[in-house]
Amino acid sequence: MHSKDVLAEGYGRIQEEVHAAVDGLSADELNTPPQDGANSIAWLIWHLARVQDDHVADVAGREQVWLSAGWADRFALGLPESDTGYGHTPEEVARVRVDSGDLLTGYFDAVHEQTSAFLRGLADKDLERVVDERWDPPVTLGVRLVSVLADDLQHVGQAAYVRGLRR
Repeated sequence: MHSKDVLAEGYGRIQEEVHAAVDGLSADELNTPPQDGANSIAWLIWHLARVQDDHVADVAGREQVWLSAGWADRFALGLPESDTGYGHTPEEVARVRVDSGDLLTGYFDAVHEQTSAFLRGLADKDLERVVDERWDPPVTLGVRLVSVLADDLQHVGQAAYVRGLRR
C-alpha cells in the first residue's frame, strides 16, 4: 500500500462519517446548537468542508470548489467568500444555516471528489514538498494533508456527538 492509498482511505472515512452525521436530520436539528454559543451540526460540517477545500486546493494549485462550482452562492451565508470558519464568534457560527442536509453533503462530496483526484496523482516523494514556510519546521505536503484529515475527523466526530444529543 502506498502513502496516497492510506490518505485516500482516511479521507474516504470523513465522507462516510459526514453522511452518517447529517442523514435524516431536519433543518432545525442541523442548525440548532446543543446550547447557546456552541457549534451546530451545520456549522461543523460546513467548516470541515471549507477547511479541506481551502487547504487542499491551495497545495494542489487549484481553485476551491466553494467558488468554482458556485457553492458560496448556494449557501448565501453573508460571510466573506474566503471564510472557512476559523475563529468564528458565536454570531458568525449562527449565520451558517441550511434548509437541508443535501446542501452540506453536496458541497462536501464536491470537495471530496477534488481531494480524491489530487490524492490519486501523488507519489510518495511528493509528500516531502514544503508547502508552508511560516512554521518551524516548515510544513510539508504530507504533514498538511494529515493535519486536514485529523481536523476533519475531529469535527465530524463532534457533529456525530451533537446528532446523538438530538436523537
